[in-house]
Amino acid sequence: MRKKVNIGMVGAGWMCKAHVNAYTSAFRLYGDRIGEPVFKIIMDVNERASVEAAKEFGFEKWTTDWLDVINSEEVDIVDIVTPNAFHYEIAKAALLNGKNVYCEKPLSLSAEQSNELAEIAKEKGVLNYVAFNNVMNPATEYIKQLVQSGKLGEIMRFDGRYDQDMLLDPSIAITWRHLVKQAGSGALGDLGSHLLSVSQYIMGDIESVNAVSRIYIPERPVEPGSTETATVETEDYMAFTAQYQSGAIGQLSTSRIGTGRKNYLAFEIQGTLGTVTFNLERLNEVNVYFHNEESTHRGFRNVLLGPDHGDYGVFQPASGINISFNDMKVIEVAKVLNAFTNDAEYVCTFEFGAKIDTCVEAILKSAKTNQWEKVEEGNRTICL
Repeated sequence: MRKKVNIGMVGAGWMCKAHVNAYTSAFRLYGDRIGEPVFKIIMDVNERASVEAAKEFGFEKWTTDWLDVINSEEVDIVDIVTPNAFHYEIAKAALLNGKNVYCEKPLSLSAEQSNELAEIAKEKGVLNYVAFNNVMNPATEYIKQLVQSGKLGEIMRFDGRYDQDMLLDPSIAITWRHLVKQAGSGALGDLGSHLLSVSQYIMGDIESVNAVSRIYIPERPVEPGSTETATVETEDYMAFTAQYQSGAIGQLSTSRIGTGRKNYLAFEIQGTLGTVTFNLERLNEVNVYFHNEESTHRGFRNVLLGPDHGDYGVFQPASGINISFNDMKVIEVAKVLNAFTNDAEYVCTFEFGAKIDTCVEAILKSAKTNQWEKVEEGNRTICL
């Protein structure tokens, strides 16, 4: 008999739709073994949004109070897809109530809050998953295996960028993403945190950072078409140098006004024996160079992802048949359901999320002090 997994969703916006689609697709593709998601209750502060989402996505109940979700005896997993500023309060209350929690990134707006959530989750012994979907990319797993295998030799360097031009137009009105109290940071938290998650998964801990940031569009309309403006508080661009505990050096940057870049999460890892590169805009390709080949044959080879690469085979039976960006979210949700149903291990714990938020905090601090800053929790460096 298949196991039912009752979902309580907090938030009814675009990310809610992404999660519902991922739950449905994961069950169809992975089958009964990961459990069957059941949409029990959805919450949004906007009553109309809550009612409409319940009807559209098939939730049995709706509410405008998130306490109804975390207090429901019917709910197995509390799925948090609200704006950033609400993650901490809702996740903490859910954990203290003994609920399993699946939370969109960032885990919270501060390293202190995220580390607190990680400690509570550990104490309660419940599922605690933070949604860094780029870690689930089959390409990311393949690259991590390359690094760990030693085929690239000693890793010397990680160069990474995550650029989009979604906010390049200065006439775009100000939103919560532009305000520190609601977003925590700008391009760094929204985009750079994904780059940091991939870096953390493949490269391990960052020891210290030296950063610079810029706000290139300091004022935006208070609403679409308005001549009244408000001050932008969060960065449009962030760049930093990182020293990894492994001894490798990183150069990372992120921009939300990166002209011409639509979803450009790209990175290169250089080792003494080889180099590997990846670009999310070419999702199904990894380029690898091995220095120990005969000089007449040296060159980057284009590896097309296939069934031998992670969960790719769940979606396609042969190499070169593209999987999509949304499929990474499907893999992520499958990990969540499998962890709940079968007690399977998973990477993106709240501890992992706290690592990212601790790095973000150090980077933001460095951009203000114009000096190297340690990646620390309190007075000690965090190690996973």
